[in-house]
Amino acid sequence: MIYTNSDGGARGNPGPGAIGVLVRKEGEILTKYSAKIGNYVTNNIAEYEALIKALELASKHTNDEVTCVLDSELVTKQLLGKYRVLNPRLIPLFLKVQELQEKFKKVIYKHVSREDNFQIIVDELLNQELDKDGSKRYRK
Repeated sequence: MIYTNSDGGARGNPGPGAIGVLVRKEGEILTKYSAKIGNYVTNNIAEYEALIKALELASKHTNDEVTCVLDSELVTKQLLGKYRVLNPRLIPLFLKVQELQEKFKKVIYKHVSREDNFQIIVDELLNQELDKDGSKRYRK
């Protein structure tokens, strides 16, 4: 099975934002990705953008089952239907995730602590992107 870990953050919330993503299989990291995503984004937008990139990258490895691991309780609960998406800026991102899910037979969303070993890696990836422009250090 393919797993993704994704994290997004914004320094200032809103402020400069970046994402970090891992795609892995049974502990072996297949892909690492990070990018700055804008100068005026929120943490929740960054979390969605990270998940979107994770699903895009995972689709290069499988069309079967993927487990997406996130440390954003809000995004996870929205995707599981436990919370409604009320923010109009998040709705298009939520819909993009729904569209990307169609590439897979099954998608599982799992919320974990930011202290999860793989979440620490994706957090570091996004912070490295934000450090490039000298932004104040971000840590949820």
